[in-house]
Amino acid sequence: MKRDQLQTRGAIKDLEPELMAALINQAQSAYRQAYVPYSHYPVGAAVLFSSGRIYSGCNVENASYGLTVCAERNAIFRGVAQGERELKGIAIAVPTEGFPSPCGACRQVIREFAVDCPVILVNGQGETKVTRLKTLLPDAFGPEDLGGLV
Repeated sequence: MKRDQLQTRGAIKDLEPELMAALINQAQSAYRQAYVPYSHYPVGAAVLFSSGRIYSGCNVENASYGLTVCAERNAIFRGVAQGERELKGIAIAVPTEGFPSPCGACRQVIREFAVDCPVILVNGQGETKVTRLKTLLPDAFGPEDLGGLV
């Protein structure tokens, strides 16, 4: 597994190498299932929850573009449907040369289930960039900001 120098040590300190490899492998497998007849940009994601279970998902496009669902949200919602609530890390993979990055909606959904966690970005050459949710979404709004309304 190749690693980029970008914040790798600090970003993955809470993920064992075996878990990181499993997340990457499942995210790469997931993009192969993507339904992308419009953008032709398959994305796969795999999320690790505090239970130790990993759930994967791919992007699914729709002719009514607003109904498209990203891989990250598909993977997270799959875990939540199984009772998961605490996200520990996420890998996002694409088959292209460039690195993926979660959209704003996905960043907010990740934040719903993690205050901070490693975010592993994987390109088609198997190279990785590792960052953290707090880097991608600083000063995020979360459930605790609802001031007792939850």
